[in-house]
Amino acid sequence: MAAERVTITVLGSGTSVGVPMIGCRCAVCHSADPRDRRLRPSIHVRYGVRGVLIDTAPDFRYQALRSGIERVDAILFTHSHADHVMGLDDVRPFNYRQGGVIPIYGSEETISAIRRTFRYIFDESDTESSRPRLVPHVFNGEPIDLFGVHFTPVRLKHGRGTVYGFRFGGAAYLTDHSEIPEESMALLAGLDVLFLDALRHKPHPTHSTVERSLETVEKLAPRRAFFTHICHDLGHVCTEERLPPHVRLAYDGLEIEIPEGAA
Repeated sequence: MAAERVTITVLGSGTSVGVPMIGCRCAVCHSADPRDRRLRPSIHVRYGVRGVLIDTAPDFRYQALRSGIERVDAILFTHSHADHVMGLDDVRPFNYRQGGVIPIYGSEETISAIRRTFRYIFDESDTESSRPRLVPHVFNGEPIDLFGVHFTPVRLKHGRGTVYGFRFGGAAYLTDHSEIPEESMALLAGLDVLFLDALRHKPHPTHSTVERSLETVEKLAPRRAFFTHICHDLGHVCTEERLPPHVRLAYDGLEIEIPEGAA
């Protein structure tokens, strides 16, 4: 990776239903702390004049407006669940502003699911309606060179399914995982910033817990760690009080800078 400062913006830090959850009357869903309001999970990675999006959550339009995102030059997908892809149509304004197409990257399973779900995008017949201009690419685990920065897919277990996180320079973003295979742990040494799924304290078949993610932090020893994909079981303030100083909860709108030359 080139020696270039990278800024990560957390667009959403919540679960598939978000926080507050519809119809819920719990204390976190009614919290006045803005950090307890969590849209569906996604990040935007900015370096130089480029912007790379990881996942297009259903809330993407609002997330982009709220965070003032001006460029999306490529999109990486962790997997094809609805909370990670259903905002894809809202990238159209970036086609208008930037001109040209936007490359998207995912596993073979993910790209196939996106083609089925958004069939109209990839239909080559004439249309009077606008649609995103995208070029899909299937990755094979090798680093993806996006404008001089290499994004390495990191295979993860999501219950019985397989999803991917991404390492880029001194940072890694791992959401929606229940287990990190040993061969993937080897890709995560020497990190400045590590994002990890930490749904709640109670075990879940497809997600990591706070306790399990703390064990991962201890093994990998990143300089800083941020937990994401957080449900309404975890209040921001009371949860952070019980975490080590170098481990924090991510929250919507959080911006993190990776120092130039971090690797």
